[in-house]
Amino acid sequence: MTGETHRTAAADDALNSMTGFGRAEGALGAARWTWELRSVNGKGLDVRLRLPGGLESIETQAREIVSRRLSRGNVSANLSYQRGQGDLVPQVNETGLNAVLTSLEAIRAHVPDAAPVALEAILAQKGVIDWKEPEEDETEREALETALLESLGEALNALCAMRASEGRAIETVLRGQLATIADLTQQAEDAPCRSLDAIRARLSAQVAALMETGAGLDPARLHQEAALLATKADIREELDRLVAHVAAARALLDKGGPVGRRFDFLAQEFNREANTLCSKSNGTELTAIGLELKTVIDQMREQIQNLE
Repeated sequence: MTGETHRTAAADDALNSMTGFGRAEGALGAARWTWELRSVNGKGLDVRLRLPGGLESIETQAREIVSRRLSRGNVSANLSYQRGQGDLVPQVNETGLNAVLTSLEAIRAHVPDAAPVALEAILAQKGVIDWKEPEEDETEREALETALLESLGEALNALCAMRASEGRAIETVLRGQLATIADLTQQAEDAPCRSLDAIRARLSAQVAALMETGAGLDPARLHQEAALLATKADIREELDRLVAHVAAARALLDKGGPVGRRFDFLAQEFNREANTLCSKSNGTELTAIGLELKTVIDQMREQIQNLE
């Protein structure tokens, strides 16, 4: 397609932001134009074109060029176009000229001795001469459209370069946050309050305190309840899933490309495990780790919102 630029294999592997700006200028003969492209976050791809009157014929091709390069983001593409004054040709407006001549005749009827009005003065009257663009043949029109779409491709290259640059910065931040999540998960794994001896001692102390109240509690029943509580407080599955989520997130970063939606879903899973870990916590240390996990995950989700 005219003006189309293709993604390279390296571009396919890049992690891109949805925020960027691109600008390109072009010229053909006396005509001058400027493309300006801006993109911000969006759930899908929304391309909004602003084209001058008379150039609506390139809209479909322009949209296709953008959609072949981008998969997400709200994109605005504005074309400023100026045709050189030298390309305009004068044309007598018969209606306007007749109106001026009729007015002059009426005035002369009242002032017969008035000096004749110079031709230049008549032509200078508003509406007598119209400046119009010359008729374009099909070849000239195709050449203009080709040049405009090529310039759009250049502006799109600049936009994609900025999105890729910001994408690399986001990737660096995300990898750091994943490392922090992995470290916190290991801290939760190693938390002393999770050891069997710690759980046994804590439950034994609680059972002993209950027995001292003389409430006539059944030791066997208390043992069953204690075992049930210990089972409910087990976070083995949550820790295993957090480890798996970190591996999956790193795989997405390694894969690159438009992975924003999948990463956002994964971030929701991260948050779910952190919430469950906090609810099952059986010690202040583990609670603190869970809260820190939630903070890092929230920060990570903010970054993910910028990903294509």
